[in-house]
Amino acid sequence: MRKVLVCDLTAAAQILALRPAPERAALLDSLIDQAHAADLYARRFGRLHPVWGNGSLMARALAERRQSNPPQDRDYWQSLSLVSAAIAARIKPAL
Repeated sequence: MRKVLVCDLTAAAQILALRPAPERAALLDSLIDQAHAADLYARRFGRLHPVWGNGSLMARALAERRQSNPPQDRDYWQSLSLVSAAIAARIKPAL
C-alpha cells in the first residue's frame, strides 16, 4: 500500500462510519488488503487498478463511496480511531 496520509485515514473512516460497528473491522481489513493489492498492480503494470485505484487507502475508500460524507458523529470518530489503530499496527518498528 502507498504511504498513508491523513486524508487516507479520514476517507476510510467515512466509509466505515456508514456500516454497523460489528462489520467495521472486517471491512477495514478488506480495504487495506485491496489498497495494497492495487499498489502492487499499479507498480507492476504501470497503470491504476481498474476498480481499486492507485494503491492508496483513500483511492480504495473513494471507490467504495456511494453517498455523501457521513456526519462527524460518534460513529465517524470511532471509525477514525479504528483506522488509525489498524495502520499503526501494520507499521514495522525501526531498528
